[in-house]
Amino acid sequence: MKKYLKLLRVEQWVKNLFVFVPLFFSGNITNLDLLSKSIFAFIIFSLAASVVYILNDYNDIEADKKHPEKRRRPLASGAISKSQAIGIFVGLIILDIILVFFAQAYFDLNLWKFATIVGFYFVMNLAYTFKLKHVPIIDISIIATGFVLRVLSGGYITGINISQWAILLTFVLALVLAIGKRRGELINAQVSGKTRRALDGYNVQFADIALSISVTLAIVCYLMFTLSPEVQGRFHQRVFYTVIFVLFAFLRYLQQTLVYNRTESPTKIVYRDRYIQLTLILWVAMFLIQIYFKK
Repeated sequence: MKKYLKLLRVEQWVKNLFVFVPLFFSGNITNLDLLSKSIFAFIIFSLAASVVYILNDYNDIEADKKHPEKRRRPLASGAISKSQAIGIFVGLIILDIILVFFAQAYFDLNLWKFATIVGFYFVMNLAYTFKLKHVPIIDISIIATGFVLRVLSGGYITGINISQWAILLTFVLALVLAIGKRRGELINAQVSGKTRRALDGYNVQFADIALSISVTLAIVCYLMFTLSPEVQGRFHQRVFYTVIFVLFAFLRYLQQTLVYNRTESPTKIVYRDRYIQLTLILWVAMFLIQIYFKK
């Protein structure tokens, strides 16, 4: 079972928690109807993401065999055969389509917008897998757009409007994660001497500058989000002080990346770094207080 979970990259499903962003920030997290819709969106998007991961691993088998870490992936290592991967790939697509129709019937909703977002996510990642991941700048932009689509899908399935600042913040935050990942790949390439086409348009200096610019934009976007009349009215003016936690989390991430040269993916850093985890917990706790104990 472990090898199949590894093929599906279940640990990466944490990214799909972004579908809950509209529900959380609208103060409707206790609304069971909207929560169940968001859970369906999470499951459907997670399965779609796993389909993309399988396709990517299948397409990169030969390249992954030469990579010091990726060679341990189920397809590259031979733990799962190509025919098995194709079967799982097709099965997940069918299951995802069934779940969309089931959700539409169960919730008595017109989910064409949500289904369009999921379909666009899949098509976009097809282009990414076969061509665009080798095009510098475009590759990280597609990754960032994927996170925006997650947020939009959560908004469409629940009928919750999403502010422009929230969309821009999501894009820039995802850009930070994508650039950080590219920087880690560049550091590893310097050590191993092995590189790939996706890194041809990057170097460490460019990644450091792009990372600093993106972090600055993310902090500004979050600041403007907390100061917007809509957010101030929905929560409390004290929501502004959550900027402290966001600032600390970004500074810690930059320290891990630029000072200690942590080369693992941003997701792994979040999983392993206790300071960032504590900051996120405090940030969520403060928002919960602002949302549900406003008075």
